[in-house]
Order: sequence, then C-alpha cells, then structure tokens
Amino acid sequence: MPELVRLDVDAGIATITLDSPANRNAISAALVEQLTGQLGTVRQDASVRAVVLTHTGGTFCAGADLSEAGKSRPEVMIDLMRTILELPKPVIGRVDGHVRAGGFGFLGACDLVAAGASSTFALTEARIGVAPSMISLTVLPRLRSRAASRYFLTGEKFDAAVAQDIGLITTAASDTTELDEAVADWCSNLRKGSPQGLAASKALTTAQMLRDFDRDAERLASESAVLFASDEARQGMTAFLTRQPPPWAVS
Repeated sequence: MPELVRLDVDAGIATITLDSPANRNAISAALVEQLTGQLGTVRQDASVRAVVLTHTGGTFCAGADLSEAGKSRPEVMIDLMRTILELPKPVIGRVDGHVRAGGFGFLGACDLVAAGASSTFALTEARIGVAPSMISLTVLPRLRSRAASRYFLTGEKFDAAVAQDIGLITTAASDTTELDEAVADWCSNLRKGSPQGLAASKALTTAQMLRDFDRDAERLASESAVLFASDEARQGMTAFLTRQPPPWAVS
C-alpha cells in the first residue's frame, strides 16, 4: 500500500502530512486507515506536545473519494473526526490549498487552524445531491449561524479571510511565510505546556462539542448513508466525475 499519510516528530511537535496529491488528498479507505494509525502513534508518544495536520499539493482535502462511494462507511469518518477532537494533545491545522466537503470535518476537529492565501473553501455537497451531514458534527459548532446557512446551502467558494471571519479557522495568513510563522509561534507556546495541563485545557474547550457529537453521530451517519445511496446522489456524483451539469441544475 502506498504511503498516503506521513508522520514526522521533531522537538515535541508531530507533523502529520496528507500526502496523496494525485487525488487531492481525498478521503479514501487507505487514507483513513493510515491517518487513524498515525494519530494512534502520536497519542502514545509521551514526547509529543502538539500535532500539526498539513498536506502536500494544492488541496488540503477534497472530501470523500467519490470513486469509492459505493463502499463508503460513514462511521469510519465519524470515528476519525472524533479521534482528532478528543486527542489529548492540541491539533493545529495548517492549510495552504483548497478545502472541500469532508476536509471541513478535519478542520472543525482541530483546535487551531491557520490558512494561507492559496486556501479556498466550499461546501458543495448540496450540488451533488447529498448534504454535509457528518462533518456538521465538527463544523457547525465553529461557524456563525448565518454563515452556516449561507455556505451549506449555496456551495459558493470563499477565501481564508472569510473563513477566519465566520469562525472556521483561527488565522488567515497573507502568504506562506506568515502561515509558517503563525504555526511556529503556536508550536513554541505549546511546547511550554505540560502534557497534563494541555490535555485538561483542551478537554474544557471540546467538552460540549463531544457531548453533541456523541448524541448526534449515529443519526447523521444514517442520514448520510441514505443520501449517498439515493438515485439523485448517483446522478450528482456521475455529473461531477464527468464534468457535466447535474440534471437538476437550472441555467
């Protein structure tokens, strides 16, 4: 199996890199398995104070691998988001590329997120006949209500400055240098925290999210499975993969 997720540990910081640029770091079964494994390794490493989740290529994550749509298991994605959310070490998202669909679920689960000028964001699920059901578990708690309504429904693209304004990310950087400086500054401060102090402090900030997550996860996984299995979704995914307008699009 090719290595789709890399792990490097240096000076108390674990960097986990999504390294599947050929399919825009889409959430395939292999990527999920490897990312889950790397997070498990980090959890057991007492030397690690914090995690940086980043990517290669021009896309942080394109969402679900639509070529595997018929084999998708919603509970796997839910388990992965929860693993990031409840990891007893702060997780920093470092984004300098496009974020689509399920990629939002990863960012919502991160504690801090910095995005560069090359970053764009779009929740396009409604355009292919589904909904951002599962990722809403980590995304909706981060967004302002009016912003959630706008971007969940319209599927329009927005930049890092808007993402910061609506609460999706922590910091919008003007260039890659500023992006790396922001992440380095956070890492420097996190290295000063004790493992117990960091874990307990993070737990305070995620407690309500986790309660709501556990309450709603099973229902949203079921809803997602029904949507993805529908005729409308099949038409939408086929149209997306063939770069054709879906049958319901009105010009």
